[in-house]
Amino acid sequence: MLNLGRNNPTHQYRLAADLLESSSAERDLGVLVDNRLTMSQQYALAAKKANGILGCIKKSVASRLREVLLPLYTALVRPHLESCVQFWAPQLKKDEELLERVQWRATRMMRGLEHLSYEERLRELGLFSLKKRRLRVDLRNAYKYLKGGGVRRMGPDSSVMPSDRTRGNRHKLKQRKFRLNMRKNFFTPRMTEHWNRLPREAVDSPSLEIFKTRLDKGLCSLL
Repeated sequence: MLNLGRNNPTHQYRLAADLLESSSAERDLGVLVDNRLTMSQQYALAAKKANGILGCIKKSVASRLREVLLPLYTALVRPHLESCVQFWAPQLKKDEELLERVQWRATRMMRGLEHLSYEERLRELGLFSLKKRRLRVDLRNAYKYLKGGGVRRMGPDSSVMPSDRTRGNRHKLKQRKFRLNMRKNFFTPRMTEHWNRLPREAVDSPSLEIFKTRLDKGLCSLL
């Protein structure tokens, strides 16, 4: 039994004659959920697995060429940092840095990039930071929901504000205010500000593929 909420009285429950044990964290569909919904244990577990695989690659692969290491990283390491990430997107800076450190280490392994800064290595390799990749997925999902008439499926946290202004995005979202910071990290609140800052040509893209291209061009200028 997982007790959630600050004011939870943490009652004890029984199933027939058996007393249900209390737990501080439980795995649900591969994601480790703790009783504070901070997902800190999930971040630590994901980083540990990714670092372990990265260490195996470093020991077993002699080549340090980017043509060799980059495909191995994207295929074997990065998926552990992004599995189900739409649900457990990091809320705290320390957790973001914990995951980002794995990619920092991977890019530094590649020959010729050791003395460059992390941002410069990303540019050389044509990669986005993990934080930016999470934002990209959020905005793509927002485009699919909004263009598909699925505003209701996004929940009551955001609503469309039609606008005839000649500047900026004509499909901006109005966001509710929340008392708890945790609520701000749910999907709709965390992506609304970024969606409202997108240029009109991106939001008005006639298809998802065109939106992806225009979105990536905009994200390239933001490291």
